[in-house]
Amino acid sequence: MLTATNLFASIPETLQGELVQDIVNGSGVTIERIVSRGARSPDGFWYDQAWDEWVLLVRGSAGVVIEGQAEIVQMIPGDHLLIPAGIRHRVAWTDGQKDTIWLAVHIHSRQNL
Repeated sequence: MLTATNLFASIPETLQGELVQDIVNGSGVTIERIVSRGARSPDGFWYDQAWDEWVLLVRGSAGVVIEGQAEIVQMIPGDHLLIPAGIRHRVAWTDGQKDTIWLAVHIHSRQNL
């Protein structure tokens, strides 16, 4: 039996850093729900992935640093960003007053698309 789940449900009252949960994982694609509350990437840390990642900001706000790009990509609900494989990036900030909720789609294989 198929049942719906809610993207905004089951978010802990207390959150240290980020909550990352797989929603879908298979056939070369992983979809994650990420909940941030004032989180940011550690100093000097960069995500450097061998796959494309598409992120959608659903709630809150955030800033994303793309290596070699002078300006921080500021994101508000509804904004989305495709980060190609090999493009180093980091989270500069997320809203510290309310939850920032992302959907991240990791595309591991283009063969299935």
